[in-house]
Amino acid sequence: MSSTVWAAGGVLWRTSAPGKLEVAVVHRGRYDDWSLPKGKAHSGELMVSTAAREMTEETGFECRVGRELGVMRYALKSGTPKKVYYWSMESTGGRFVSNHETDDIQWLTIAGAQRTVSYDADRQILESFAAQPDPELHQFIVVRHAKAGRRSRFTGDDTARPLDAIGQIQADAMVPLLGLFGVRHLHAADRLRCVQTLAPLAQELRTDIVSEPLLTEEAYLADPDASYARLRELSVTGGRGHGVTAVCSQGRAIAPLLNRWADETGVELPASRNRKGSIWVLSLHGDRLVQADHLPSPLPGKSGH
Repeated sequence: MSSTVWAAGGVLWRTSAPGKLEVAVVHRGRYDDWSLPKGKAHSGELMVSTAAREMTEETGFECRVGRELGVMRYALKSGTPKKVYYWSMESTGGRFVSNHETDDIQWLTIAGAQRTVSYDADRQILESFAAQPDPELHQFIVVRHAKAGRRSRFTGDDTARPLDAIGQIQADAMVPLLGLFGVRHLHAADRLRCVQTLAPLAQELRTDIVSEPLLTEEAYLADPDASYARLRELSVTGGRGHGVTAVCSQGRAIAPLLNRWADETGVELPASRNRKGSIWVLSLHGDRLVQADHLPSPLPGKSGH
C-alpha cells in the first residue's frame, strides 16, 4: 500500500454581528464542489501549521487556531490512504481572492454550510464545531519545558539548569507554533529551563515572562492545592480579544494538575507521553474546561504531525 497522504484544514469562522456566527466554505473549480478549506502538508510541517497555511492560501483570510475538530481517514481512488486533521480557526482579517485552488467563497450559518458542502466528512466536522461553538470559548496553553539534558549530569543548582542544543531548537520552534494560537501573555515556572523555553517568543512579542513559583515540581509536591488554584487562575486571564495565555512548567507538575482538572470536569485527556517541549491546548467556556488537545512536539515527526 502507498504511504499515507497527510493533509489539514478547518472551519474558518467569524461573527458578522453580535450573536451572528458564520463559517466559510470554498468552491473548487477543478472539482466543481463546495468544501471546507484544506490541503496537503509540506515536508517537515506540523499538521496544525498546514491547517493554518492552507486556510490562508485558499481563503485569503488570516486566522487564529482554536480547538481540534477531528481527523478524517479515507482512501483515494488510487487506494492511497489519506488522513486529514481539522481545527477551528477564527478569522482575524483579510479578503478572498480567487486562486488556483478555489474560485469562490461563501460565508454561511452552520446549517447553511452543512447543506452546501459536497461531502459527508465535511458535514461531520461542522457537527463537531457546532457541538461547542468557538465564539463561546477561549484557549489556554500549557507547555512542558524543552529539553535540558539530564539532571544527573548537571553539577550546579538544578534551578539554573539550562536548555541543551535540542531544547534551544524546540524553544525557537515555539515562536511560530504558539503564534498560531494567538499567544500574547507568557508565564513560566521559576526554573531557568522553563523561562528559556518561552524566551524566543517573549523576544518576538517584546513582552516579559511572568515568574510562577507555585508551578514548579517542588511547589506542587509541597502544596498541590495552591499549584492547582494558580493554574486555574491563569486559565482565565486571557481570552478572545485579549490574547491567549501560555504557561511553561515541568512534567511532574503538569501531568497531575491536568489529570485533576480533567477528572473534575469530566474531560477525557488524549493519550500522551508528556515529552519535553510538548504542548497542551486547553479550551475553556468561562472557567470550565471543555476540551484538551495535545501537540507532542513543536518539531514535526516522521509523519509530519
